[in-house]
Amino acid sequence: MANTAEATTERWDAIVIGAGLSGMYQLLKLRQMGFKARVYEAGSDVGGTWYWNRYPGCRFDSESWTYGFSFSPEVLKEWSWSEHFSGQPDNLRYCNFLADKFDLRRDITFNARVKAARWDDAAGEWEAVFEDGRRARARFLITAIGPLSAPTMPVIEGAGDFKGECYHTGLWPHHPVSFAGKRVAVIGTGASGVQAITEIAKTVGHLTVFQRTPNWCTPLRNSRIAPEEMEEIRARYDQIFAQCRDNWGCFIHTADPRHATEVTPEEREAFFEKLYALPGFAFWQGNFRDVLMDKDANDAMTAFVTKKIRARLKDQRIADRLIPTNHGYGTRRVPLESGYYEVYNQPNVRLVDLRERPIERITATGIKTSDAQYDFDMVIFATGFDAITGAFDRIDITGRGGQKLRQKWADGPHTYLGLNVEGFPNMLTLVGPHNAATFCNIPRCIEQNVDFVTTLLDHMRKKGLARVEATPQAEEAWTAHVHDTGSRLLAMQVDSWMTGVNKNVPGRLKRTFMAYAGGAPKYRQKCEEIAANGYEGFALR
Repeated sequence: MANTAEATTERWDAIVIGAGLSGMYQLLKLRQMGFKARVYEAGSDVGGTWYWNRYPGCRFDSESWTYGFSFSPEVLKEWSWSEHFSGQPDNLRYCNFLADKFDLRRDITFNARVKAARWDDAAGEWEAVFEDGRRARARFLITAIGPLSAPTMPVIEGAGDFKGECYHTGLWPHHPVSFAGKRVAVIGTGASGVQAITEIAKTVGHLTVFQRTPNWCTPLRNSRIAPEEMEEIRARYDQIFAQCRDNWGCFIHTADPRHATEVTPEEREAFFEKLYALPGFAFWQGNFRDVLMDKDANDAMTAFVTKKIRARLKDQRIADRLIPTNHGYGTRRVPLESGYYEVYNQPNVRLVDLRERPIERITATGIKTSDAQYDFDMVIFATGFDAITGAFDRIDITGRGGQKLRQKWADGPHTYLGLNVEGFPNMLTLVGPHNAATFCNIPRCIEQNVDFVTTLLDHMRKKGLARVEATPQAEEAWTAHVHDTGSRLLAMQVDSWMTGVNKNVPGRLKRTFMAYAGGAPKYRQKCEEIAANGYEGFALR
């Protein structure tokens, strides 16, 4: 009698995990190449980040017209952005537009969360096992799980005891949530916390913000896009994408070639003022070339932002709590805001500094700190994600010889190009650790990642090759190169998700560089050289 599990196992050329932007584009490219591919998605529809993160205020921090995909002239012609920094509802509509435009859903299985993936060396294929018991097999396993897709709860006693409304920003409900007249707590002041706090404060009865680590924030300066401006943007798309392509992080903001320490204090201050008045990441990404590497240059920039924050707050004791003292501006990813600091001028908003008054436990009615019990109608956890490797850790991935990926990466990831791992044949990791995409205006780097992977698989098919795996030497050299480029940044001296530190995840307190700091142009050049040299560094057989 045939084995029941074997009889019901679906079989494909390639399995793609995740139906966000990278998964959808990868599906389209595989389909165009004639591969039989299937995407498996944990949610009930497409969108990835924009499907899950529906919290109030959620939006782009890169200009929307630089964020959208560039591969289709038809999409560029048909889709109109309504804001320079588009909000989650529009972003999800964009994802649905792509899915409809290219009829992607017919090759996507929804409500299918991958529990485990195992390499079968004898068969030369991967088997994916889902939480509902179904199974699928394919020669290639492509992860499109995103760098920020594994939400974390804080390590606080009684975290599940609260009896009122309770939400995590990364798992926001699909139904409307009202804050009017309610006593609301927000735990966390990272990027999602900053956006949510600003929006919630507009209608809330009373808001209490619990902050452990303050972040440097600068203005987003969002605005609407009129139809005639959208037409002007369309006419410049070639120029826009070329500019993104040549920039370190694929944003439109180009670093100034000068050093902050080489100009006069007056010139430096005037340049800071000019950039600070511009939208988006202009102040962070378009600043002097040394501000993220030289401490004196960074100190000057940090002092400038400190002055700007203090000018926006009525109570300088609150300013003292909101201004970071353990890292300089830009050494962690910068949250962009629209009136965040002014929230703390409202009489119905209270800031609790957890460095002074730590939370002891969550109770049935609210939050108990070392000095008080606070009662709430709603508690919101804006406590972020187990970044970059967290989504991999939540899948039991077993490679050649029974090796576990989470064990191999216990002290930090080891990869080749951030796209493959030695010991895990035929597993390609889009937007994975050590990949330029983790420091990038992400769809710009998604396109590069997907195009590289698709061309590699097509090359293998044409050459009759069945297996691709990084050599130990190539993986060791790339990982060393990643750490070398990261060591030049002041960011490597700071605890953040970019350096692998997460106090909400047990065992994640050791710094290890998770991204790639060499910049997208150098990364792309390296990938092109490797492909031109017959995929040097990969063992192909």
